[in-house]
Amino acid sequence: MRKLIVTEFLSLDGVMENPMWTFPYWNDEIAKFKGEESESGDALLLGRVTYEGFAAAWPNSKDEGADYFNNVRKYVVSTTLDEANWNNSVIIKDNVVDEITKLKQQDGKNIVVHGSGKLIQTLMEHDLVDEYRLLIYPLVLGKGQRLFEDDSNVKLNLVDSQVISSGVVALVYEPNRK
Repeated sequence: MRKLIVTEFLSLDGVMENPMWTFPYWNDEIAKFKGEESESGDALLLGRVTYEGFAAAWPNSKDEGADYFNNVRKYVVSTTLDEANWNNSVIIKDNVVDEITKLKQQDGKNIVVHGSGKLIQTLMEHDLVDEYRLLIYPLVLGKGQRLFEDDSNVKLNLVDSQVISSGVVALVYEPNRK
């Protein structure tokens, strides 16, 4: 069974929205952490907003991850998109939980979720997340979309942690399903 991995950039107060604030902290250690995610997966699961942002940015990018993002299989959860033209993209419109459960049961590597806050809320609600890979940045933004909403009740077990030289902390958690 494939793992579904949520990966996020978060401020200390849990904001994940529009993570342009992460750029000053980027270094080789963060690139390695993110590269391990890419190497472990052969599919992306994205909400519409994240998909549209990625589809606008990655095809013309010369950045290190461009080849991966442009060629990996992408599953887009959306009730409003009629077509997904970015290379290797498939839309999931209906029965989202059932479709994602089926994807997890297929052979293959991990399925990685970037951004996609509303989608992640659904995934957490249905206990479909197998791992959280979080980069916590040393700043407080005060407002914005958060990964864990006020009514979230998620119990996690710490699997790994690393302090990055730029002050970022990399944390890997698995759900505590006991």
